[in-house]
Amino acid sequence: MKKYFILLAAFPMFYGCSTNSPKYNNPYLPNYPVNVDINMSLPSYSNLLFVSNAAYIPNQGIRGIIVFNSGSGYNAFDAACPNQALSSCSTMNFKKLDPVDPLKIDQTHLVCACDNAEYSLFTGQSAGKQYTLKQYRVEVNGNLLHVYN
Repeated sequence: MKKYFILLAAFPMFYGCSTNSPKYNNPYLPNYPVNVDINMSLPSYSNLLFVSNAAYIPNQGIRGIIVFNSGSGYNAFDAACPNQALSSCSTMNFKKLDPVDPLKIDQTHLVCACDNAEYSLFTGQSAGKQYTLKQYRVEVNGNLLHVYN
């Protein structure tokens, strides 16, 4: 009887979590290999040492990678719009705070140029959208970040 109870208790663990949900099987975004190291001691990435700051790493993934310091760790997302087919407008940009001053940006949100959908860099989600931002794994080793899939 005890063996059956253990088997029944373990069953949800094996089948409860699945990477086959729609947010992981995005038909718009191909799977490109990503393997990049980021040295936060360099001036171009030193802002990642502070909470709610982000950095764009070009020529990685599909449309580049956005790395974000969430305060509890680092998130890395592809800069491709997750709910649009790849096109000239399907690259994410930081949300502009002032339409006149392009340097005033919100580094906690990305906006898709195709449909103006806004995505949080804390969660990768957008209200009312089917797919989340394509997320990559991040390992931290001192001032070095390793981003990969």
